[in-house]
Amino acid sequence: MLRAFLLSLSFLLSGLASAAPLTVLNRPLDLDTGNGVLHGTLLLPQSDQPVPIALLVAGSGPTDRDGNNPFAGRNDSLKRLARALATQGIATLRYDKRGIAASRAAEPDERQLSVDGYVDDVVAWSRLLAADPRFGPLVLIGHSEGALIATLAAERAGATALVSIAGAARPIDQVLREQLRSRLPPLLLAQSEALIASLQAGRTVDRVPVELEVLFRPSVQPYLISLFRNDPAAAFARLRIPALIVQGNHDIQVSVADAEALKAARPDAELLLIPGMNHVLRIVPADLRKQLASYDQPELPLARQLIDGILDFLRRHLSDSPSS
Repeated sequence: MLRAFLLSLSFLLSGLASAAPLTVLNRPLDLDTGNGVLHGTLLLPQSDQPVPIALLVAGSGPTDRDGNNPFAGRNDSLKRLARALATQGIATLRYDKRGIAASRAAEPDERQLSVDGYVDDVVAWSRLLAADPRFGPLVLIGHSEGALIATLAAERAGATALVSIAGAARPIDQVLREQLRSRLPPLLLAQSEALIASLQAGRTVDRVPVELEVLFRPSVQPYLISLFRNDPAAAFARLRIPALIVQGNHDIQVSVADAEALKAARPDAELLLIPGMNHVLRIVPADLRKQLASYDQPELPLARQLIDGILDFLRRHLSDSPSS
């Protein structure tokens, strides 16, 4: 039976990049963590054999399972990525993180959120999937801040491989400072620098300028403190599983330099740089207005090289996975 499964999996994976789309079942899937219920969406290719499963971890703030953020618009980036993988034989699970969208009730108090808590949730999802006979090897796919969470969770989750999309290499306070320098007037920039310095030291700040409340409201500060303590490149260097770094050179939030720094931290990781791809995984000109508009244009197709690159990586690394 094991030999038959391995042959079946090898055959399935060998044709991922060119196979005709498979029929995919769309099902809700919930996780009772014992401390709140998380809600997700499972896309399951129809197969009489276990299929690889990719767990997608969304980015920062109130970004939901589909990659949408109420402050930035609807782009459906993760929804479309999940669908693209599922039609080529990779089951996908994407979920609303604790305290966000349908999983808001799992942690209604934003002050209680932390990076460690999000990592624990990824591990809990992974254990649920590992116990399900429909699934074979597990892949973690993290986008933006989700790349850090997936990286931190990978070993405990028993992941076979990891895909980091638009993941920062520097501590997030450095990324935030860089983004704000080009967007804030001098007074607000100085106030933001003081806020970041305080949070780095583990101190919350009660009074925040109205213009900065979206980023630094008191209720989100405990989460930022937990986030600033993590060094993404150091965490990535500790990985002991195959890893793919994906980065677009038109990303206005995370730079190619970050991807190259992750590669330097883990030289045996694979690096895929995609010309023209932005943070929401579309090919968009390097014009700020067009970039921002794309965050609210779900009809734009995903970068084809993104899908092909991930499928090629999975084909090569899952077909001989020990967890198969």
